Amino acid sequence: MSGTSIRFEPDDTFNAFLTVCKRPTHTGGKLAGVAVAVKDNISTRGIETTCASRILKGYVPPYDAHVVELLRKSGAAIAGKTNMDEFGMGTTTENSAFGPTLNPCDTGRVPGGSSGGSAAAIASGMVRMALGTDTGGSIRCPAAFCGITGLKPSYGRVSRYGLIAYANSLEQVGPMGKTVSDVSTLMQVIAGYDRHDSTSLNKPYTHTPRAEIKGMKIGIPQEYFGEGVDPKVAASVKAAIGRLEELGATTVPCSIPSMEYALAAYYVTCTCEASSNLARFDGVRYGPAADTKKPWHEAYQEVRRAGFGTEVRRRIMLGTFALSSGYYGKYYAKAQVARENVRKDFQRIFADVDVIAGPTMPTIAFRLCEKSDPLSMYLADILTVPANLAGIPAISVPCGKADGMPVGLQIMGRHFEDERVIDVAYAYEQAVI
Repeated sequence: MSGTSIRFEPDDTFNAFLTVCKRPTHTGGKLAGVAVAVKDNISTRGIETTCASRILKGYVPPYDAHVVELLRKSGAAIAGKTNMDEFGMGTTTENSAFGPTLNPCDTGRVPGGSSGGSAAAIASGMVRMALGTDTGGSIRCPAAFCGITGLKPSYGRVSRYGLIAYANSLEQVGPMGKTVSDVSTLMQVIAGYDRHDSTSLNKPYTHTPRAEIKGMKIGIPQEYFGEGVDPKVAASVKAAIGRLEELGATTVPCSIPSMEYALAAYYVTCTCEASSNLARFDGVRYGPAADTKKPWHEAYQEVRRAGFGTEVRRRIMLGTFALSSGYYGKYYAKAQVARENVRKDFQRIFADVDVIAGPTMPTIAFRLCEKSDPLSMYLADILTVPANLAGIPAISVPCGKADGMPVGLQIMGRHFEDERVIDVAYAYEQAVI
């Protein structure tokens, strides 16, 4: 890379960034000179990467994640590392060890999570594009709450190499942007095969969004407009779906019966995988050095108690319990059966429709500290986790407001038909701008 270096100094009154980088200017590449923010659980060579956790404070990776390597090759400038819920565990970005991120649309509200810092950086105008990660809605939730666009790609389409793992079978790195075109451009850069990631498939993305959706069939699941969905949010989304009909699409009522078990299946699966993945943070392999003069189990407990926040400890304990002797079959095995039922329901619906549409989130952005108990927080993910369980692409695009706050329209598609969900989102966006 060539060129001089200038200082990227955002007006970060929203605590969107944990680290701000020098911004090199250079020529060449699809993203030449474009500042792209990177979520702080994605490894960046020479730049501190903490997952918003005390246990990784001061950790500087010796290598770039595959997606970051591709960003650099495209000419993009890494603007900095964005705030997040610790290790990706949360829906508000209040679980960060370094303070919450504020929603630029209303600083008394959360930006969503766990990629809240990336969403806030875009919504406030500090950057046009950012990378987030989505385990159960962590790109789409903050996109909806902050009034931007975010895509959870099909599982396997974007490399996970260099992503600090939370729940391997669910999470994906994905693009976030001010517009659908920005998201599509960033997806062109980061998608494709990576030999370092065993889940990566040779599915590059070279698509340019098209607004033509005439004749397309859109499934409308009744479960996405049921109990718990704010009527004002539902009204905004239904109006957006009506606009898609005006553009020539046909809507088809449908049902996802497995939604009844999706949230439970998700939280059993992700906590079990978290219990396994986070075992490495023990004061020996990663984390602050343990006191070697103490018995191993005492030193291990002290490092993890001091390093992990409340929500991370909660999910580790839940996962460890579900995987323990005598409980594996009662919890984890049953969760995988439920997960397969979710996948089959989507497969059945997609035999008759091209995409599925509904709200991204059941409510507008919560007020800071509003969701004080874990259960109410977990319930907020009910509309986003099914796409992760099935591994299908899902995008959130702004579709109006409720009580003055942004509402997101979620479009889901068949596995590896990311192009189609982007086209539907683009068609709607172009019709309302």
